[in-house]
Amino acid sequence: MDSDLRCNRLCCRKTLVDKAVVVSNKQLECANELFNASRLCPACETSLTEPDDVVVCSLHPTNDYKTSVLSGLSPTIITEICSRALSFWQYQIHQENSFQQAVTRNLNDKNAQLQKQLENVIREGTFSRKLV
Repeated sequence: MDSDLRCNRLCCRKTLVDKAVVVSNKQLECANELFNASRLCPACETSLTEPDDVVVCSLHPTNDYKTSVLSGLSPTIITEICSRALSFWQYQIHQENSFQQAVTRNLNDKNAQLQKQLENVIREGTFSRKLV
């Protein structure tokens, strides 16, 4: 079951459609311009010093790309690459679930506060009516 990838920056959270900036520390970003000359991850501020620490990834590669990208590599390397790719997806899904749980907790807390306020207003209104 595939799900949509989202930008890991909390202030963004956009669904990634065509391209993503994949960072070696498993962060996923939606725009190249987020990376300045210092090469710091905009989400976690990790230093990205290696050449392959930041990669622009097409989310809809062509069939020619799919055919050629792993050609010539040994089955061991291909399996390792696939394992890392699956780990990446697992991490992203976990991050999304954690984010959604935090949003749900926040909404439940706000709902409980509003419920208490409503009960207080009703109680005050009932008390005021009894006095009249």
